[in-house]
Amino acid sequence: MKAYLVSLAVGMLVGLIYNLLDVKSPAPSTIALVGLFGMLTGEHAIAFVRHVMTQIAR
Repeated sequence: MKAYLVSLAVGMLVGLIYNLLDVKSPAPSTIALVGLFGMLTGEHAIAFVRHVMTQIAR
């Protein structure tokens, strides 16, 4: 979890610096990021459903 928080903090810092320097970010568009989020969610959905089903079966 610590790695995620550090990554988020560094990303925000770089975003602020880019904004101060008026530089356009080379990051993908918001639509691409939403698609990536959907892919990650789908990747973990089956494991999550299995976990929930196991807890219900107990």
